[in-house]
Amino acid sequence: MSKNTPAQESLQLATPDGGTTHVEKYEFEPIKGYPMLNWRGKRPFTSTQYYPAQLKEIHGEEVDGWRNKIFWGDNLQVMSHLLKQFRGKVDLVYIDPPFDSKADYKLKIKVKGQKYAGDSSAIEEKQYSDIWTNDEFLQFIYERLALIRELLSEDGTIILHCDSTKGHHIRCILDELFGDKNFINEIIWSYRRWPSNSKNFQQMHDNLFWYAKKKDSNRVFNKEYEEASESYMKRFGGKTQILDAESGTRKITSEEDTKGMPMRDVWDISIIAGVGAERTGYPTQKPEELLERIVRTCSNPGQLVFDCFMGSGTTQAVAMKLGRRFIGADINLGAIQTTTKRLIKVAEELRQKPLNPDTKYYTGFEVYNVNHYDIFRNPVQAKELLLEALEVQKLEFSTVFDGEKDGRMIKIMPVNRIATRADLNELIAGFDYKAWERKQNESPNRPVEKITLVCMGHEPDLAAQLELAAKPFKIDVEVVDILRDKANLEFKRDSEAKVVVKNGELVIERFYPMNLLQKLSLQKESVEDWKELVESVLIDWNYDGAVLQPAVVDIPGKNEMVKGRYKVPEDAGTIRVKITDLLSESWEGSVAHGD
Repeated sequence: MSKNTPAQESLQLATPDGGTTHVEKYEFEPIKGYPMLNWRGKRPFTSTQYYPAQLKEIHGEEVDGWRNKIFWGDNLQVMSHLLKQFRGKVDLVYIDPPFDSKADYKLKIKVKGQKYAGDSSAIEEKQYSDIWTNDEFLQFIYERLALIRELLSEDGTIILHCDSTKGHHIRCILDELFGDKNFINEIIWSYRRWPSNSKNFQQMHDNLFWYAKKKDSNRVFNKEYEEASESYMKRFGGKTQILDAESGTRKITSEEDTKGMPMRDVWDISIIAGVGAERTGYPTQKPEELLERIVRTCSNPGQLVFDCFMGSGTTQAVAMKLGRRFIGADINLGAIQTTTKRLIKVAEELRQKPLNPDTKYYTGFEVYNVNHYDIFRNPVQAKELLLEALEVQKLEFSTVFDGEKDGRMIKIMPVNRIATRADLNELIAGFDYKAWERKQNESPNRPVEKITLVCMGHEPDLAAQLELAAKPFKIDVEVVDILRDKANLEFKRDSEAKVVVKNGELVIERFYPMNLLQKLSLQKESVEDWKELVESVLIDWNYDGAVLQPAVVDIPGKNEMVKGRYKVPEDAGTIRVKITDLLSESWEGSVAHGD
């Protein structure tokens, strides 16, 4: 049984400003006595620690003291942060995690307008890489499902979306963590797409595993019905036949009970059309119809829905439309920007149409950043950027180290979060102890390996912990902390902008998104209309110096551009402007009213 109170133990961690802070540690135990899947380097996940989150943006108003929450960061840290306030309070979890598909997922980005033709008008930006070793993937899923179980209420349920690639392994992990007796359904989502030329049956379905925290609890299931076939209806005189659960006998429903057939566990729902109105361009986007069925049947209005692999924000958009509260998270800044833009539009649509008077709609939301880690907007590219910035020689075939420099083996630790002792386990499991033994025999007084750990914040004793784990072998460990040393490294060029107040208007005169221009092979001088490179403009007329609360939200349609000129209200104070380009990179700056 999970412990419902955090342990009293306190951990000391390094902070981005070079100091230290004490954080709470949470402990929990997976349930025991169920089938277990083993893999190389499997590590029990029995505790985590609290990670701070910084409020960055506020959109809309509270309803009954609640605003929905969006988190940018590693979902392991996001969920560790959420334990403090939301342990045992989440009613429904839907996640669509990586499938280990051995593919890179890219978002096609096209410049607005027609001024840039040919190769300079569109690029592909990698959003995330779904390429893993088997053991890494299983440990990744295992740790996150363990935390999800802690967040679920006693009546809560989880639906995990996957396919045949890893579905059989994930099902075993779900059985281990939730218990096979708490399995409810395997739902098949059947769809059609362009067939492939392969020697097998066409794979045109995904699997959704539905588990409960406690199957015999008061969990929500709102029945839905599908239209019965014409032949079936004729057979029973226009009525339907159901199986009585208590007696096991079949009976014909009464006239007033005839709503169609109770929904099967095979769902025929079309994928999003290439030019569909709801399409955001995000590579793994799922149709709203699929999420609507899940959210309607497995939760009630006002309940809390959570998705920590948020992507384009379909779960959050559907939850908002159906009157559910929600929390979302993603490690990719592009996903955060896509979701934010989408939710702003959904909230506006809800304000402009008649709604169910019996349902409360929670349209306000907040955007948080976990651990201040905003050096990398896209962690997929972080390793490549770090190796390049540090001038490291990459090791293409090593499964342990990422590169070599000046006789030292380089290991890039997880980016966008603090490196902890637990992050060393994979490295330790891959050490070549036989080779170390030979080196030790040849040179007893020398280290058998020189290792450099590259991280984004770390526990103070990280190097000592690795040296201790390597005993009886002597290793030389150094830590390069990007948060501490980033002043000496250049990862990307910052965007530039000129924003002024003229004649009662805020005017964006120039905007140069330097990384986007580089990808488009354009020079600053070639930019005739900066608006063609912009996704959105947000303006806070009275910025408090910490949290952006935009009063102006300029998010144009696909073939439209931002205005670039905005009337300044008389009571404006310090004005904060956020300009987001097509790569989801943002420039933020302040200007005083009257400048």
